[in-house]
Amino acid sequence: MTGDVYERFVVGDGERPRYGQLLHANFIGLGPKREEFVRSLIEAAGQITDEELARLLDEDWRAKITAAWLIGVGRRAGFRQRIGELLLESEYVFAGQGYCYALARLATTADAAVLATYLDRYLARPDLRYDQEWALVALRRVDAALGQRYATQFTWPGGPWHAWAAANRAEKEDGRELVASAWSLIDEAERRE
Repeated sequence: MTGDVYERFVVGDGERPRYGQLLHANFIGLGPKREEFVRSLIEAAGQITDEELARLLDEDWRAKITAAWLIGVGRRAGFRQRIGELLLESEYVFAGQGYCYALARLATTADAAVLATYLDRYLARPDLRYDQEWALVALRRVDAALGQRYATQFTWPGGPWHAWAAANRAEKEDGRELVASAWSLIDEAERRE
């Protein structure tokens, strides 16, 4: 991969690397610089080419998480299958956060199916704490967009979510509000433009 693409999109031109701000939705804590970061993310999503995104998806977790967020912001549905494959593989730490965001932004029944498959597979593994919380938030967001209730197959009392969450001390869905807030900030910034 050319260093230029990695530098421009993954590292970015802010005080802190873009990937670090996307990780765990850290940009929420930027205070007054948060809007500037969100604007630069929206700009980058419009500037990056499909070829550059595909190359970033073949790189390290930093590139993957960034590419996935840019795919989501740009609503690049052509990457749905690749994003779904990468999420289900769960090969790279943290990258799944970006995949979940991208699928939530695309918000079709196909995206719900990928997220449900992920949750079905990984909630059954209480020994693994990957991106289950992000996937549940994403599925709920898709539910809201489609007027569906796909997430209920996991969240009924005593269901797969509750068993996994209890084993991982995540009963309150720790990051749900943070993640939803981060995603809403991008939606709001787009509406203002």
